[in-house]
Amino acid sequence: MNDANPTARLRPRDLFTPEQIAQLTARSDLRGAWMVLSTWATIAACFAVLAIWPSVWTFLAVVVVLGGRQLALAILAHEAAHRLLFRTPQLNEWIGDGLCARPIWNDVPRYRQHHLRHHTQTGTEADPDLSLVAPFPTTRRSLVKKALRDLSGQTAVRRIGAQVLMDIGVFDYTVAATVTRRPRGGRRWTDYALEGLRNMTPMLAVNAALFGVLHALGIGWTFWAWIAAYMTTFSLFIRIRSIAEHACMERSADMLRNTRTTRAGWLARLTVAPMNVNYHQEHHLMASVPCYRLPQMHRLLRANGIVDAPGSYLDVMRAAGARG
Repeated sequence: MNDANPTARLRPRDLFTPEQIAQLTARSDLRGAWMVLSTWATIAACFAVLAIWPSVWTFLAVVVVLGGRQLALAILAHEAAHRLLFRTPQLNEWIGDGLCARPIWNDVPRYRQHHLRHHTQTGTEADPDLSLVAPFPTTRRSLVKKALRDLSGQTAVRRIGAQVLMDIGVFDYTVAATVTRRPRGGRRWTDYALEGLRNMTPMLAVNAALFGVLHALGIGWTFWAWIAAYMTTFSLFIRIRSIAEHACMERSADMLRNTRTTRAGWLARLTVAPMNVNYHQEHHLMASVPCYRLPQMHRLLRANGIVDAPGSYLDVMRAAGARG
Protein backbone atom coordinates (compact mmCIF):
# COMPACT_ATOMS: atom_id res chain seq x y z
CA MET A 1 0.00 0.00 0.00
CA ASN A 2 1.15 3.53 -0.75
CA ASP A 3 1.12 6.25 1.87
CA ALA A 4 -1.55 8.85 1.29
CA ASN A 5 -0.22 11.98 -0.36
CA PRO A 6 -2.64 14.87 -0.83
CA THR A 7 -0.51 16.29 -3.64
CA ALA A 8 -1.32 13.17 -5.69
CA ARG A 9 -4.93 14.30 -6.12
CA LEU A 10 -5.85 15.13 -9.68
CA ARG A 11 -7.50 18.44 -10.46
CA PRO A 12 -10.30 18.85 -13.03
CA ARG A 13 -8.28 21.31 -15.08
CA ASP A 14 -5.61 18.61 -15.48
CA LEU A 15 -8.16 16.43 -17.24
CA PHE A 16 -10.65 18.65 -19.07
CA THR A 17 -10.88 21.93 -20.93
CA PRO A 18 -12.76 24.84 -19.31
CA GLU A 19 -15.58 24.30 -21.80
CA GLN A 20 -15.87 20.63 -20.90
CA ILE A 21 -15.87 21.44 -17.18
CA ALA A 22 -18.66 23.97 -17.68
CA GLN A 23 -20.71 21.45 -19.62
CA LEU A 24 -20.13 18.59 -17.18
CA THR A 25 -20.97 20.62 -14.09
CA ALA A 26 -24.17 22.19 -15.44
CA ARG A 27 -27.12 21.42 -13.16
CA SER A 28 -30.77 21.24 -14.17
CA ASP A 29 -33.99 21.63 -12.18
CA LEU A 30 -35.82 19.69 -14.89
CA ARG A 31 -33.44 16.74 -14.75
CA GLY A 32 -33.55 16.75 -10.96
CA ALA A 33 -37.34 16.76 -10.95
CA TRP A 34 -37.42 13.90 -13.45
CA MET A 35 -35.12 11.74 -11.32
CA VAL A 36 -37.20 12.28 -8.19
CA LEU A 37 -40.57 11.86 -9.93
CA SER A 38 -39.51 8.77 -11.89
CA THR A 39 -38.19 7.14 -8.73
CA TRP A 40 -41.43 7.75 -6.86
CA ALA A 41 -43.46 6.69 -9.92
CA THR A 42 -41.64 3.34 -9.87
CA ILE A 43 -42.33 3.02 -6.14
CA ALA A 44 -46.02 3.75 -6.77
CA ALA A 45 -46.06 1.18 -9.57
CA CYS A 46 -44.64 -1.43 -7.18
CA PHE A 47 -47.50 -0.86 -4.73
CA ALA A 48 -50.02 -0.99 -7.60
CA VAL A 49 -48.66 -4.24 -9.01
CA LEU A 50 -48.69 -5.86 -5.58
CA ALA A 51 -52.27 -4.72 -4.97
CA ILE A 52 -53.52 -5.95 -8.35
CA TRP A 53 -51.66 -9.27 -8.36
CA PRO A 54 -51.12 -10.17 -4.69
CA SER A 55 -49.00 -13.28 -4.20
CA VAL A 56 -45.86 -14.37 -2.43
CA TRP A 57 -43.89 -14.14 -5.68
CA THR A 58 -45.18 -10.66 -6.48
CA PHE A 59 -44.34 -9.56 -2.95
CA LEU A 60 -40.77 -10.87 -3.27
CA ALA A 61 -40.29 -9.24 -6.68
CA VAL A 62 -41.63 -5.93 -5.37
CA VAL A 63 -39.31 -6.10 -2.34
CA VAL A 64 -36.35 -6.43 -4.72
CA VAL A 65 -37.44 -3.45 -6.83
CA LEU A 66 -38.33 -1.32 -3.81
CA GLY A 67 -34.93 -2.03 -2.24
CA GLY A 68 -33.35 -0.68 -5.42
CA ARG A 69 -35.59 2.40 -5.37
CA GLN A 70 -34.78 3.03 -1.71
CA LEU A 71 -31.12 2.99 -2.73
CA ALA A 72 -32.05 5.36 -5.58
CA LEU A 73 -33.50 7.74 -2.99
CA ALA A 74 -30.24 7.46 -1.06
CA ILE A 75 -28.30 8.40 -4.20
CA LEU A 76 -30.60 11.36 -4.83
CA ALA A 77 -30.03 12.48 -1.24
CA HIS A 78 -26.31 12.12 -1.94
CA GLU A 79 -26.75 14.37 -4.99
CA ALA A 80 -28.54 16.90 -2.78
CA ALA A 81 -25.70 16.73 -0.26
CA HIS A 82 -23.38 17.84 -3.07
CA ARG A 83 -25.97 20.48 -4.10
CA LEU A 84 -26.34 18.81 -7.50
CA LEU A 85 -29.90 17.48 -7.45
CA PHE A 86 -31.46 20.82 -8.39
CA ARG A 87 -29.99 24.03 -9.70
CA THR A 88 -32.34 26.00 -7.43
CA PRO A 89 -30.90 25.83 -3.88
CA GLN A 90 -34.27 25.72 -2.12
CA LEU A 91 -35.46 22.80 -4.25
CA ASN A 92 -32.21 20.99 -3.64
CA GLU A 93 -32.58 21.27 0.13
CA TRP A 94 -36.33 20.79 0.51
CA ILE A 95 -36.91 18.01 -2.01
CA GLY A 96 -33.54 16.33 -1.49
CA ASP A 97 -34.20 16.12 2.23
CA GLY A 98 -37.97 15.68 2.40
CA LEU A 99 -38.63 13.31 -0.52
CA CYS A 100 -35.29 11.52 -0.81
CA ALA A 101 -33.43 11.35 2.51
CA ARG A 102 -36.21 11.32 5.11
CA PRO A 103 -38.22 8.38 3.67
CA ILE A 104 -35.19 6.11 4.21
CA TRP A 105 -34.34 7.56 7.65
CA ASN A 106 -31.54 9.90 6.71
CA ASP A 107 -31.18 13.65 6.39
CA VAL A 108 -29.21 15.81 4.00
CA PRO A 109 -27.58 18.31 6.43
CA ARG A 110 -25.93 15.70 8.67
CA TYR A 111 -25.07 13.44 5.75
CA ARG A 112 -23.47 16.35 3.88
CA GLN A 113 -21.17 17.15 6.80
CA HIS A 114 -20.10 13.51 7.08
CA HIS A 115 -19.81 12.79 3.37
CA LEU A 116 -17.72 15.79 2.38
CA ARG A 117 -15.07 14.63 4.87
CA HIS A 118 -15.05 11.32 2.99
CA HIS A 119 -14.24 13.18 -0.23
CA THR A 120 -11.40 15.19 1.24
CA GLN A 121 -9.88 12.18 3.03
CA THR A 122 -10.60 9.25 0.71
CA GLY A 123 -7.96 6.55 0.89
CA THR A 124 -6.42 7.85 4.12
CA GLU A 125 -6.67 6.67 7.70
CA ALA A 126 -8.87 9.71 8.39
CA ASP A 127 -11.54 8.62 5.87
CA PRO A 128 -14.78 8.44 7.93
CA ASP A 129 -16.08 5.64 5.68
CA LEU A 130 -12.96 3.49 5.95
CA SER A 131 -14.70 0.91 8.16
CA LEU A 132 -17.11 0.09 5.31
CA VAL A 133 -14.36 -1.34 3.14
CA ALA A 134 -11.57 -2.24 5.59
CA PRO A 135 -12.77 -5.88 6.01
CA PHE A 136 -12.20 -6.63 2.31
CA PRO A 137 -10.97 -8.78 0.74
CA THR A 138 -12.46 -11.48 2.90
CA THR A 139 -13.40 -15.10 2.34
CA ARG A 140 -16.31 -16.19 0.16
CA ARG A 141 -17.88 -17.78 3.21
CA SER A 142 -17.72 -14.49 5.11
CA LEU A 143 -19.19 -12.63 2.14
CA VAL A 144 -22.11 -15.06 1.98
CA LYS A 145 -22.70 -14.72 5.73
CA LYS A 146 -22.82 -10.94 5.39
CA ALA A 147 -25.35 -11.22 2.58
CA LEU A 148 -27.50 -13.60 4.64
CA ARG A 149 -27.44 -11.18 7.57
CA ASP A 150 -28.61 -8.48 5.19
CA LEU A 151 -31.45 -10.52 3.73
CA SER A 152 -32.56 -11.88 7.11
CA GLY A 153 -32.96 -8.37 8.54
CA GLN A 154 -30.14 -8.64 11.09
CA THR A 155 -28.14 -5.85 9.45
CA ALA A 156 -31.18 -3.56 9.39
CA VAL A 157 -31.92 -4.17 13.07
CA ARG A 158 -28.38 -3.11 13.96
CA ARG A 159 -28.62 -0.12 11.62
CA ILE A 160 -31.92 0.98 13.12
CA GLY A 161 -30.60 0.62 16.65
CA ALA A 162 -27.57 2.74 15.80
CA GLN A 163 -29.77 5.27 14.00
CA VAL A 164 -31.98 5.72 17.06
CA LEU A 165 -28.92 6.27 19.27
CA MET A 166 -27.52 8.77 16.78
CA ASP A 167 -30.83 10.62 16.55
CA ILE A 168 -31.17 11.01 20.31
CA GLY A 169 -27.54 12.13 20.58
CA VAL A 170 -25.85 9.16 22.23
CA PHE A 171 -23.62 8.56 19.17
CA ASP A 172 -22.17 10.98 16.63
CA TYR A 173 -23.83 10.79 13.23
CA THR A 174 -22.22 8.46 10.70
CA VAL A 175 -23.12 6.18 7.82
CA ALA A 176 -20.04 4.05 8.42
CA ALA A 177 -19.78 0.76 10.29
CA THR A 178 -18.25 2.21 13.44
CA VAL A 179 -19.80 4.70 15.85
CA THR A 180 -18.38 7.19 18.32
CA ARG A 181 -20.09 7.95 21.62
CA ARG A 182 -20.78 11.62 22.28
CA PRO A 183 -19.77 13.02 25.67
CA ARG A 184 -22.79 13.35 27.91
CA GLY A 185 -21.87 16.89 28.87
CA GLY A 186 -24.51 17.21 31.57
CA ARG A 187 -27.40 16.31 29.26
CA ARG A 188 -30.51 14.84 30.86
CA TRP A 189 -32.97 12.31 29.48
CA THR A 190 -35.22 15.17 28.36
CA ASP A 191 -32.40 16.54 26.21
CA TYR A 192 -32.01 13.14 24.52
CA ALA A 193 -35.77 12.92 24.01
CA LEU A 194 -36.01 16.38 22.46
CA GLU A 195 -33.07 15.73 20.12
CA GLY A 196 -34.62 12.43 19.07
CA LEU A 197 -37.97 14.13 18.46
CA ARG A 198 -36.31 16.77 16.31
CA ASN A 199 -34.34 14.26 14.25
CA MET A 200 -36.97 11.53 13.86
CA THR A 201 -40.18 13.48 13.37
CA PRO A 202 -39.61 14.25 9.65
CA MET A 203 -38.85 10.58 8.90
CA LEU A 204 -41.93 9.41 10.80
CA ALA A 205 -44.11 12.06 9.15
CA VAL A 206 -43.04 11.18 5.60
CA ASN A 207 -43.53 7.45 6.14
CA ALA A 208 -46.86 8.05 7.89
CA ALA A 209 -47.95 10.09 4.88
CA LEU A 210 -46.92 7.28 2.54
CA PHE A 211 -48.89 4.76 4.59
CA GLY A 212 -51.82 7.19 4.78
CA VAL A 213 -52.02 7.47 1.00
CA LEU A 214 -51.90 3.69 0.59
CA HIS A 215 -54.50 3.23 3.33
CA ALA A 216 -56.80 5.81 1.72
CA LEU A 217 -56.55 3.83 -1.53
CA GLY A 218 -57.56 0.67 0.34
CA ILE A 219 -54.15 -0.99 -0.03
CA GLY A 220 -52.50 -0.03 3.24
CA TRP A 221 -51.23 -3.58 3.64
CA THR A 222 -48.79 -3.05 0.73
CA PHE A 223 -46.77 -0.76 3.02
CA TRP A 224 -45.35 -3.97 4.48
CA ALA A 225 -43.40 -4.40 1.24
CA TRP A 226 -41.75 -1.00 1.85
CA ILE A 227 -40.75 -2.09 5.34
CA ALA A 228 -39.60 -5.52 4.14
CA ALA A 229 -37.41 -3.95 1.46
CA TYR A 230 -35.87 -1.56 3.98
CA MET A 231 -35.10 -4.49 6.27
CA THR A 232 -33.65 -6.79 3.60
CA THR A 233 -32.78 -5.90 0.00
CA PHE A 234 -31.91 -2.29 0.78
CA SER A 235 -29.26 -3.50 3.24
CA LEU A 236 -27.78 -5.91 0.70
CA PHE A 237 -27.74 -3.35 -2.10
CA ILE A 238 -26.07 -0.76 0.14
CA ARG A 239 -23.35 -3.28 0.99
CA ILE A 240 -22.66 -4.25 -2.62
CA ARG A 241 -22.61 -0.61 -3.69
CA SER A 242 -20.14 0.23 -0.92
CA ILE A 243 -17.87 -2.69 -1.75
CA ALA A 244 -17.82 -1.73 -5.42
CA GLU A 245 -16.86 1.87 -4.73
CA HIS A 246 -13.72 1.51 -2.60
CA ALA A 247 -13.11 -2.05 -1.38
CA CYS A 248 -9.89 -3.82 -2.38
CA MET A 249 -8.41 -0.57 -3.71
CA GLU A 250 -5.12 1.07 -2.77
CA ARG A 251 -4.76 3.04 0.45
CA SER A 252 -3.71 6.10 -1.49
CA ALA A 253 -4.83 9.67 -2.15
CA ASP A 254 -4.75 8.99 -5.90
CA MET A 255 -8.41 8.89 -6.96
CA LEU A 256 -7.56 6.69 -9.92
CA ARG A 257 -6.30 4.06 -7.47
CA ASN A 258 -8.50 4.39 -4.39
CA THR A 259 -11.89 4.49 -6.14
CA ARG A 260 -13.58 2.18 -8.66
CA THR A 261 -16.06 2.57 -11.50
CA THR A 262 -18.09 -0.56 -12.20
CA ARG A 263 -19.89 -1.69 -15.33
CA ALA A 264 -23.64 -1.94 -14.70
CA GLY A 265 -26.21 -3.79 -16.80
CA TRP A 266 -29.96 -3.37 -16.46
CA LEU A 267 -30.22 -5.64 -13.41
CA ALA A 268 -27.46 -3.75 -11.58
CA ARG A 269 -29.08 -0.43 -12.46
CA LEU A 270 -32.37 -1.73 -11.05
CA THR A 271 -30.79 -2.84 -7.78
CA VAL A 272 -27.24 -1.88 -6.73
CA ALA A 273 -26.39 0.89 -9.22
CA PRO A 274 -29.26 3.35 -9.66
CA MET A 275 -28.69 6.92 -10.81
CA ASN A 276 -25.27 6.16 -12.34
CA VAL A 277 -23.77 5.57 -8.90
CA ASN A 278 -21.50 2.97 -10.53
CA TYR A 279 -19.46 5.84 -12.04
CA HIS A 280 -17.82 6.42 -8.69
CA GLN A 281 -14.30 7.09 -9.89
CA GLU A 282 -15.63 9.92 -12.03
CA HIS A 283 -17.61 11.26 -9.07
CA HIS A 284 -14.48 11.44 -6.94
CA LEU A 285 -12.43 13.00 -9.71
CA MET A 286 -14.95 15.85 -9.98
CA ALA A 287 -17.66 15.82 -7.32
CA SER A 288 -19.40 18.84 -8.88
CA VAL A 289 -20.72 16.75 -11.81
CA PRO A 290 -24.40 15.71 -11.54
CA CYS A 291 -24.98 11.98 -11.75
CA TYR A 292 -26.68 12.19 -15.16
CA ARG A 293 -23.49 13.61 -16.69
CA LEU A 294 -21.11 11.02 -15.23
CA PRO A 295 -21.38 8.64 -18.25
CA GLN A 296 -20.33 11.52 -20.52
CA MET A 297 -17.40 12.24 -18.20
CA HIS A 298 -16.45 8.56 -18.28
CA ARG A 299 -16.42 8.56 -22.08
CA LEU A 300 -14.12 11.59 -22.16
CA LEU A 301 -11.73 9.96 -19.70
CA ARG A 302 -11.75 6.72 -21.72
CA ALA A 303 -11.13 8.61 -24.97
CA ASN A 304 -8.10 10.31 -23.41
CA GLY A 305 -6.73 7.03 -22.05
CA ILE A 306 -7.03 8.15 -18.42
CA VAL A 307 -9.23 5.28 -17.24
CA ASP A 308 -9.66 1.70 -18.46
CA ALA A 309 -12.81 -0.22 -19.25
CA PRO A 310 -14.46 -1.06 -15.91
CA GLY A 311 -15.15 -4.55 -14.61
CA SER A 312 -18.58 -5.86 -13.63
CA TYR A 313 -20.18 -6.14 -10.21
CA LEU A 314 -19.53 -9.88 -10.40
CA ASP A 315 -15.83 -9.14 -10.88
CA VAL A 316 -15.90 -6.86 -7.83
CA MET A 317 -17.58 -9.44 -5.64
CA ARG A 318 -15.06 -12.08 -6.72
CA ALA A 319 -12.26 -9.73 -5.68
CA ALA A 320 -14.00 -8.96 -2.37
CA GLY A 321 -14.21 -12.68 -1.58
CA ALA A 322 -10.80 -13.63 -2.93
CA ARG A 323 -9.20 -14.52 0.38
CA GLY A 324 -10.37 -18.11 0.09
